[in-house]
Amino acid sequence: MSIKELIGETTQYEKKVALEEKRPKSWLKSVSAFANGDGGMIIFGVADNDEVVGLSDAKKTSETISEQIKQKLDPIPRTELRIDRENNKSIIFLTISAGQETPYYYVGDGLRTAFVRIGNETVPADAGALRRLVLKGSGRTYDSLLSAYRVSDLSFTKFRSVYRDRTGTELTDRDFISFGLAENNGSLTNAGLLLSDDPPLKQSRIFCTRWNGYDKASGAEEASDDKEYVGSLISLLQNGEEFIRNNTKKSWRKTPDGRTDMPDYPERALHECIVNALIHRDYSDVGSEIHIDIFDDRMEIYSPGGMPDGSIVQDMDIENIPSKRRNPVIADIFNRMNYMERRGSGFRKIEKDYTSAPNFDKEKTPKFYSTASSFFVTLYNLNHKKKTDKVADKVADKVADKVADKVADKKTGKLNDTQNMLLAYIRSDTAATAADMASAFGMSYSGVRKNLYVLRDLGHIERIGSNKTGRWKVIDDK
Repeated sequence: MSIKELIGETTQYEKKVALEEKRPKSWLKSVSAFANGDGGMIIFGVADNDEVVGLSDAKKTSETISEQIKQKLDPIPRTELRIDRENNKSIIFLTISAGQETPYYYVGDGLRTAFVRIGNETVPADAGALRRLVLKGSGRTYDSLLSAYRVSDLSFTKFRSVYRDRTGTELTDRDFISFGLAENNGSLTNAGLLLSDDPPLKQSRIFCTRWNGYDKASGAEEASDDKEYVGSLISLLQNGEEFIRNNTKKSWRKTPDGRTDMPDYPERALHECIVNALIHRDYSDVGSEIHIDIFDDRMEIYSPGGMPDGSIVQDMDIENIPSKRRNPVIADIFNRMNYMERRGSGFRKIEKDYTSAPNFDKEKTPKFYSTASSFFVTLYNLNHKKKTDKVADKVADKVADKVADKVADKKTGKLNDTQNMLLAYIRSDTAATAADMASAFGMSYSGVRKNLYVLRDLGHIERIGSNKTGRWKVIDDK
């Protein structure tokens, strides 16, 4: 039986060849980290390569483990010790449960330190992580904490209006209490503050920039648009989406049944990313804000706060990431207003919107990246072409020009496939422009015009009126 079979479904675990009695911090820090997180396991008597080396006296070692945990962990986490045998060798499984009284500190060497797991590493908790652990230990989240403000101190015009438009019902004063936005005495929670028209929480803001090129630059002239938005979460959502609309394009392609829109970025994926950034960000980080940076080839969205459970998103299977909410009160409000679903991972929805887009290829799959205190999403511009693609277009233009010139010069009356295709298109839509046809068939504008000249010179079509407002006349079917 393998070690992975022995530990079952546990995903967080460490292996130790032996118990280091003289260096208890080497393994007790992991006990602290597992208790402060989602729990985990330490296996004694196994090497890093999964070789079972065994313990000479497993019973004595287990007693020492229990004693050290009682002496050097505060508060004492809930653990379970199990001695097993593999290949006639004794090994110990120490299971640490996720704690409810966080932070769990390692006390030793004159220090009192709480540890957390970041991916597969155990590290000391920084100030932000400690704040989150204290909140977790109190059984409260940041958005549910009471503020120093009352409902009567602030206005909620935007919230009330959007709630009515999206739900069809009026938002009552009683709803503020039942939704967790206020207490019976009128005191607002932080969630209530964040939904007010002018929140006193300065971290409620988004910085948006449209950069010229592929990287950030120091000079102000390198940005074509730059906005800083402050206000309620609903205003931030609306303003962020408007900034993106104003700084991205939406192409389209004509089809026999109508047209296919080809936006630079799938709209639902964009909406999901901004909603997730607003809902899941760490609002206890006062000097921070969400950033939306648009480049020629991509968009990067940064949100303060890593994964709520300390995991590293780039090391996980996107298809199987459970939905966990750092700010459940805010998430519930957004769900009530149909901005998001109550269940399901937003990662899957973002990827699905991309894979179903007209111009999608695997190189433009969205990327998710997190650290202990940050979360990044990279969305790729579906209509952006690399330099190599642009060179290929120029070559295709030249080829199209040569073919068109050859036909025009010989005046044989025989059309090539491209010209037949354009002629059929004109028969179906005599108001179509050269730009329409270029978009519909993925051709260059100059290549389309060159072939239209051939059709005109050979007597197949005639332009009636101006290039912009006129129409085509199909003369005959030669």
